[in-house]
Amino acid sequence: MSRRGVRLYDPPDFSRPLAVKPGTMGDRAFIRHDNIRLSCLLLSTALRPILRAMTLPQAPALSLPPMLSEQDAATLTELYIRGTPQNTRRAYERDLLYIATWKAVRFGGALDWPEREAVALCFILDHAIDLTQAALDDPARQVAEGLIARGLRRSLACPAPATLDRRIASWRTFHRMRNLPSPFEAPLIAEARRKARRAAARQPAPKSAHPITRDVLETMLESCEPSPRGRRDRAMLMLGFASGGRRRSEIAALMRADVGLEGFAAQGLIRLRLAGTKTTPTGKTPTLVLKGRPARALVDWIEAARIEDGPLFRAISKSGRVLARQMSGDAVYQIVKRRLRLAGLAEDYASPHGLRSGFLTQAALDGAPLQAAMRLSLHKSMAQAQRYYDDVEIAENPAGNLLG
Repeated sequence: MSRRGVRLYDPPDFSRPLAVKPGTMGDRAFIRHDNIRLSCLLLSTALRPILRAMTLPQAPALSLPPMLSEQDAATLTELYIRGTPQNTRRAYERDLLYIATWKAVRFGGALDWPEREAVALCFILDHAIDLTQAALDDPARQVAEGLIARGLRRSLACPAPATLDRRIASWRTFHRMRNLPSPFEAPLIAEARRKARRAAARQPAPKSAHPITRDVLETMLESCEPSPRGRRDRAMLMLGFASGGRRRSEIAALMRADVGLEGFAAQGLIRLRLAGTKTTPTGKTPTLVLKGRPARALVDWIEAARIEDGPLFRAISKSGRVLARQMSGDAVYQIVKRRLRLAGLAEDYASPHGLRSGFLTQAALDGAPLQAAMRLSLHKSMAQAQRYYDDVEIAENPAGNLLG
């Protein structure tokens, strides 16, 4: 079957039993089925149904020292799994799926390890231009249409530079996992990548359409009724804002053991320990502090839900019963949408990231020093955090009102 000259490949037969190739790191590391070998680091149960419908990439076994035992190899695999955040593993899976499908459609073959420089350069060129006006028989356009048909690409428009950079970074990581040189290090390809990034430069889209500043948050909190659901949502929103603007994944991952109530009775303080953040590894995250209304709202939720251990924020049944199941990041997103709607705002007014951008925007509006705000937001880059302050300073700059 074909679509405008794009060859569509028959899915491999997964009905036969899988066999582990001798000499690899076992079924934890590389699964072999005829000519298909895929690192378990990049294969999850959720991704298997998608992978069944496509040609999988061929991946050689890791180049391991000859004295390394099977137990050592298994430990190395476990180290890769535990040392890579879950969201990063998901991104690797999506990028591997996209890259492998792109090459299958573009060149009619599987990925090579290491990959050829010509293929890497072609990947950059195919994603560096807008294909909406390209001829119907243009190879890059035909490949893009094949990816769109598979749900891997949204449109023929030029992808954002950040998207191309992320996929290239993942491809380079796949090479490092196999102790192989990356073709993207070649001078010609590196220069082409820089030119492509500059040619397609655009203003990055905000992660939230608007920041959830104090006045918006207060309106959302007014919709939180004195029920288990309302108490949970109130505590979650106030914690997400007041603790420095936490990401939804960080909010969902909080456990009861991460909340220190030792100083609450005497000082009204709660000490919050994050397991890890996007920029801070596990064990390196400083302790954060909640006080005042956010602290009281969190204690109210803990006591009302009788949470002694396990997840801090939990799912609630339709009948209002607090369940033991931990909430997901998507559940946090849905809560923000619901509270925006109940507050009389559009659901797309802001996303959970609005709590993060809103915290820094409010800090700037209140005149808080940038360094003090960063100690709570845990931004590593001052330039990144400064953008929120710049937006406020530009709006409040008296030089912008010289004509009244």
